[in-house]
Amino acid sequence: MGAVIFSDVHSDADAIGALASCIGSPFFRQEFGPVDVLINLGDLLHRGSRPQETLEKIHTLSHEYRLISILGNHDHAFIHGILVSGSDAASTYRHEQLRDSPLLSIFDAMPMEWADRGMLFVHGGPLELGNQTLRLKCWQRLSHESGDFFTGYHYTAPMAFEALEKRGLTHMCCGHQHEHICCSKTANGIVQNELKFRMLGGEIEPGNIRLEAARVPLDYPALFRVGGCHGYAPEFAYTDFSAFSFIRILLPA
Repeated sequence: MGAVIFSDVHSDADAIGALASCIGSPFFRQEFGPVDVLINLGDLLHRGSRPQETLEKIHTLSHEYRLISILGNHDHAFIHGILVSGSDAASTYRHEQLRDSPLLSIFDAMPMEWADRGMLFVHGGPLELGNQTLRLKCWQRLSHESGDFFTGYHYTAPMAFEALEKRGLTHMCCGHQHEHICCSKTANGIVQNELKFRMLGGEIEPGNIRLEAARVPLDYPALFRVGGCHGYAPEFAYTDFSAFSFIRILLPA
């Protein structure tokens, strides 16, 4: 099974449009494999100024592919009226205009995690810490130290691997922090892998989009944090559950 994973779109309709062009191309399928499911790790909303167009594109994708969506902290904040930094006046106005839209039905009963084939998919972290807002899974953050912070509960890689092992899982894929990272649990301990991106040898129409990717075999238990799918170089990932590829979209200047 081939899964495309993306996170932290933040109302960037152009980025999700570029992702749709990529995964629908013959070049992508030849390079990576079939696309059987899309996994949205959360934060479709906030910060960007095109939430309606973003949700419309997600709605279209849900009719073209099987779509699994996980709740992000910004999605959670928007639904519950929690003030979160990072959105300017234009973004706030556009989001408020969306309040009564049927497009928001995507968030109805949206889960905070999903697991398949030994891999946990979650926006922030894997810990069961109760119902306090900043301790929910969508607010948790992978860090070098643990504890409660104003941005959410911080957890360490050893804590994540312990939580996964208790559930019989071996891998975790998260987003939230807009920066890709890969940590593996080896016989010599937990190590952070250096990701070496390589330029792929073809272009994707329309727009002459190019891709670069870093591939990691699933030989050891691992934590994969996917970079944000927004901005001038949106990131996403692909896995067939034998390997995991971090992918960066290079948009034309």
